[in-house]
Amino acid sequence: MVNSSHEAMNRIFQEDPGIFTRTFRALGIPFPDTVDVSVLTTDLTETQPLERRLDTLLRVETADGRPYLLAVESQGKKDPSKPSSWTYYLAHLNAKYGIAPVLLVVCQDEATALWAARPIRIGPPEWASLTVRPLVLGPHNVPAVTDPSVAARDVPLATFSAITHGKDPNAPAILEALATALKTLDEETAVIFGELTELGLGTSPAAQIWRDLMAVDLSFFRSESSQRLRAEGRAEGKAEGKAEAVVQVLEQRGITVSGEISARIRECTDPGALDRYLTLALSASSATDLFQQN
Repeated sequence: MVNSSHEAMNRIFQEDPGIFTRTFRALGIPFPDTVDVSVLTTDLTETQPLERRLDTLLRVETADGRPYLLAVESQGKKDPSKPSSWTYYLAHLNAKYGIAPVLLVVCQDEATALWAARPIRIGPPEWASLTVRPLVLGPHNVPAVTDPSVAARDVPLATFSAITHGKDPNAPAILEALATALKTLDEETAVIFGELTELGLGTSPAAQIWRDLMAVDLSFFRSESSQRLRAEGRAEGKAEGKAEAVVQVLEQRGITVSGEISARIRECTDPGALDRYLTLALSASSATDLFQQN
């Protein structure tokens, strides 16, 4: 469920996992070509009453036949508890899957990014028994894509650039380049990346700039988008308006909505649940995905 800047940054990697390889090759770390990706459960809970969850976990198949696990964490600020959690995640993933794990931490400010990039050493000063080296992406090393032609060649990277640079003074130029690039895509894809950008920017001033750009430059997309449908639902102030919006979004994306599922959506009177269904409808691969528990 995409409902915050925290989750939007992780969804970028699910929409286009190859962005990980492309970005770090530019930084001099030659990860092999990605040939396939599987989304794995992010639940790392053990049988004991202790629950730990990653933000995103992907199994990446590579061209050289050496798969690895990509664990993605979005970090909005420094958190002293995170180093021990990240250490646990990697050790647990290695033991559970028997595949080399890589931890990627995504940040929106340079101070948090530099903090997250520090090696985590477990053990006495004389001998570190375990060292964790997170890979970190943030405004300090993600390129600021301000050229519309560059953005059009790699829209997922341009979207990620817009999100990570949302607090940057150069944010308006980055957002304008992305808005222009979205016009080169089909409606469905443009709406998805437009939504992810807005959610990823959160409550920052750049979010309002993005909404203004969408209202002007992408009106031909927005007229059919979930934003219009949500606005109609709110204006009516009725649950049935939101339910109808959910069904329309799914059908406009070419997803089959059976009579049983349509009835279940339309019979729902919980505004919170309907808002969740509407958000999930933007990226669901089937109508039943709306009812999956987080």
